Amino acid sequence: MTFVCYPKCTTCKKAQKWLDDNGKSYEVRDIKENNPTYEELKSWYEKSGLPLKRFFNTSGLLYKSMALKDKLPAMSEEEQLKLLATDGMLVKRPILVSGDTVLVGFKEAEWEKL
Repeated sequence: MTFVCYPKCTTCKKAQKWLDDNGKSYEVRDIKENNPTYEELKSWYEKSGLPLKRFFNTSGLLYKSMALKDKLPAMSEEEQLKLLATDGMLVKRPILVSGDTVLVGFKEAEWEKL
């Protein structure tokens, strides 16, 4: 399993504690230092079954400063994925990748299904 997170994020800290408390083994990947590539994001998006908007950190400062709420609806999926690949701070976190399962954000009930 790969745990993609931002170490200063409180939600990521909660998710990591949950993984540890449940004895899950995982590899940590700091999203700020090692931003997901376009190819990774495309693969995760396809496996997740989620709308692409769920991959955006809509509460983040960068998202707000770029006025993406207004711009995203007019952008193609490819343009959105390329934009996400430019900066890890645009990406919703944590992301847990385990084989064909991709979880975005931390909802304990979803993670328990792993």
